[in-house]
Amino acid sequence: MTEEIELPKANLIYDSQFLDADFSQKLFKELYTQTNWIQEPIKIFGKEMMQPRLTHLFGEKSYSYSNIKMDPEPFPEMLQQLKNKLENFTKSTFNVCLVNLYRDGQDSMGWHSDDEKELGKNPTIASISLGGERMFHLQHKTKKELKQKFVLAPGSLLIMAGETQHFWKHQLPKTKKKVAPRINLTFRQILD
Repeated sequence: MTEEIELPKANLIYDSQFLDADFSQKLFKELYTQTNWIQEPIKIFGKEMMQPRLTHLFGEKSYSYSNIKMDPEPFPEMLQQLKNKLENFTKSTFNVCLVNLYRDGQDSMGWHSDDEKELGKNPTIASISLGGERMFHLQHKTKKELKQKFVLAPGSLLIMAGETQHFWKHQLPKTKKKVAPRINLTFRQILD
């Protein structure tokens, strides 16, 4: 079921069942077992620490964020199939997929916007969730009382497009609940 998430100055679409369960489970298993996961150091408020998640980049272009430069591997066949499906659905083009593995509830992603220069002015980010469910939070950058949170289900798609990254930040917070491992695929278009 596809629904538009109504927030000011945001273009958000959520589909809780974008992928069928069989494809979703197969893709999770393939990526979980066959990806060369890495854990990079990251600087937060001047302090260096290891990222609280594992990452990998697939695609055609390098991608940089938070002083980390990632070089891609080619898309595996199942990921290429998914990329084609997303491009048809979103009418956008994607040339990289940043993959994050959240091993448990202590792995997380802090508040941020996907507003790197190489993504362009109003990027379309197509985010697919595989594996365990996790809470996702959005908060307006200046009007802090404007916020939204919801569960990202396995096989779901969240599209963030238009001006969303200018006005909103998002996070995947830590949780003390026991949660299954989750893989997040974020398809993006890196500009030249």
